[in-house]
Amino acid sequence: MRRVQVLGVGLLCVGLMAPASVAQAQTKEDGIDEIVREVKQEQRLRAVIVRVTKGDKVVSTRAYGTSLDDVPATTRMRFRNGAVAFAYVSTLLLKYVDEGKVSLGDTIAEWLPDLPNADRVTLKMLANQTSGYPDYEQDTDWVRSFEENPFHVSTYKERRKVAFSKPVLFEPGTNWSYSHTNFMVLGKILSKVGGAPLAKLLRREVLKPMGLKSTVADQTSEIPAPVLHAYSSERRGYLGLPASTKFYEESTHWNMAWGTPVGATQTTDIFDLARSARKVGKGTLLSKKSYRAMTQSRLIGFGQRQDNCAPSCFTHVVGYNYGLGIVRSGAWMLQNPLLGGYAATMAYLPEKDVAIAVAVTFKQKAFDAEGSYPNASDTIFREIGALMAPKDPPPVKR
Repeated sequence: MRRVQVLGVGLLCVGLMAPASVAQAQTKEDGIDEIVREVKQEQRLRAVIVRVTKGDKVVSTRAYGTSLDDVPATTRMRFRNGAVAFAYVSTLLLKYVDEGKVSLGDTIAEWLPDLPNADRVTLKMLANQTSGYPDYEQDTDWVRSFEENPFHVSTYKERRKVAFSKPVLFEPGTNWSYSHTNFMVLGKILSKVGGAPLAKLLRREVLKPMGLKSTVADQTSEIPAPVLHAYSSERRGYLGLPASTKFYEESTHWNMAWGTPVGATQTTDIFDLARSARKVGKGTLLSKKSYRAMTQSRLIGFGQRQDNCAPSCFTHVVGYNYGLGIVRSGAWMLQNPLLGGYAATMAYLPEKDVAIAVAVTFKQKAFDAEGSYPNASDTIFREIGALMAPKDPPPVKR
């Protein structure tokens, strides 16, 4: 009865929503709730925060589970956004293209002439991961160093040294391979183009114009309150623990600066994540030409597996193809980071103006014997996407 009364108040306030529309909206919200609860149980999730919008209307904003033991997760809690920052960095690059400061075909020799193939690697190749630069994150010694001390602040100089201690993976523009090195270099160049630290440029040129109030950069492990706490079993291999030994540690304040350009290590909340999905997905800050360059599926059929970059190099398909700092999956545009016990997805379907944002943390049983775990936020997004757009659902991963 109380639920009906609340709906009645909403009808009086809005005055425009017909009873059938109310019922349909409630059905969608209930469907989202059912999806989240089922995936949360199946994939052993500790917390889930979700926000779904269609146009300017909010379909659902809810939090499930706990942050700390006996501390419920809330929709205002902050979490790490990882590679979502790649979309912001690419937006900044394309704004500079629109302003005539650079072009996508410019080689990086003007700014970083001492890097390998600097006279042939272009800004576009950095943004769409076709430069051939090795990924420092795949270096065995680097990974071991991180696992030994996950609180260490990884500097640009350290990461650059590791990345280019290895030969390039392929000739520029001849293959595709996911590499954090590309955006590390791109961030450095954009700070030179803009004449200011990248964090300042992103705040002024991208985050503030998008209306993002809770997305902040910090090279330390700091997360502004209220904090969604995370836990992980990723270091069990480093510690040499047998599968029979339980291991689960708090990872909230591990330093994640290694994964993003200096100045783009960020935390956010579910409201900003959903807003970002829509703003990036609509190309709000860009010209039509730059928006197309960022979002069109140009790499389908491109790329191939190579022994020296497997499994991060592969042929792009409809279900996964890279734009400039964003991923295309069918008609959906997204980023779906997974790092340090956090997983998040922001996704947008332009044809229906649907934005989906999901953030999750994991229980101990979510991790396998090697400390690996799936991106459950992506699973939730795909199921919600099918509910919101049954005629254009996100492709299901196989």
